[in-house]
Amino acid sequence: MTVTPPTDLPDDRSAPGSELDENDRRPVPLSWGPASGVGSLPGTDPVEAMRLVAGELPDFPHLPELPGRGAGADMIGRTAALLVDLYVDLTPAGWRLVSRPGADLRRAREMLARDVDALFEVAERYTGPLKLQVAGPWTLAAGLERTRGDRAVVDPGARRDLAQSLVEGIAAHVADVSARVPGAQVVVQLDEPSVPAVLIGGLPTASGFGKLPAVESHVVEEQLTALVDRVPAPVVVHCCAQRAPLDLFRAAGAAGLSFDLGTVQDLDAVGTAVEAGTHLLVGVVPGTDATLPSPKATASRLGGWWRELGFPAEQLHTAVTLTPACGLAGASPAHARAAMAHVREAARYLLPE
Repeated sequence: MTVTPPTDLPDDRSAPGSELDENDRRPVPLSWGPASGVGSLPGTDPVEAMRLVAGELPDFPHLPELPGRGAGADMIGRTAALLVDLYVDLTPAGWRLVSRPGADLRRAREMLARDVDALFEVAERYTGPLKLQVAGPWTLAAGLERTRGDRAVVDPGARRDLAQSLVEGIAAHVADVSARVPGAQVVVQLDEPSVPAVLIGGLPTASGFGKLPAVESHVVEEQLTALVDRVPAPVVVHCCAQRAPLDLFRAAGAAGLSFDLGTVQDLDAVGTAVEAGTHLLVGVVPGTDATLPSPKATASRLGGWWRELGFPAEQLHTAVTLTPACGLAGASPAHARAAMAHVREAARYLLPE
């Protein structure tokens, strides 16, 4: 599982990770792998999941998430386990901010610790890019309730406190993983599936009978920028929802954008990101069970999309990383394995002949 950095990067990305472009706030990794996962997998055994990822995605593995284990392994509970000096508990309505830690938070922290132990057991000697996933600040605020029952996303003070606590927790998580796997070049993925709903006022109220007011795009971008600037690793922002605001994520300083190829229609936003040197993690196979095309057909589809964007074919293999369209927790174990193998094999067809 040793990665050799490519030598054919475009000129504007010739030394990523070692210096910043004057218009960029975040460094990019020395090498983006050709294929990776989005995050979640079916199953409950973290060691087995880590072995699967290491075997199928050897050039850009990720720390798997296993929400099938129950509360605390889900996206919101798992990310809340990273928070510093803020605590959550589980209620019938979901996760809620509370004044002191309890059993639910302790369980979430224990499961995350077991995941990092599994990473150490399987990949201690790994060298190359390694991705960690956490809920982004807006999705976290949309998924947590305050004590009186409304979502934290409606309260600017609560959003600010959550973002500050989250970035401290991410920094500690990155440091822990880096100490366990010294050869890893950590990349942090912020999962932001709720941002489109935040922007259009589509989030339901706690009662479910109304909608929360929209948040202006400049407010969303400013808070995301403030967090990205403080994360001690290159940041990928992932959103596989419809109307993913790729321009906003890029402007916030994301080194990479992760999205479902089938849902992104704003080619101008994609083209602007490529021109800015932003890496693309492109979801090309379904996250739930489906009949998959041949890897060569997937590569051909991506090549056609790249030509439509208007970029030289020889840049494609360094500009993109292939992934499933979204997390694989809802897939069967057989499809999850097949999806990861598919993106790995399809990426090989992108290499210049």
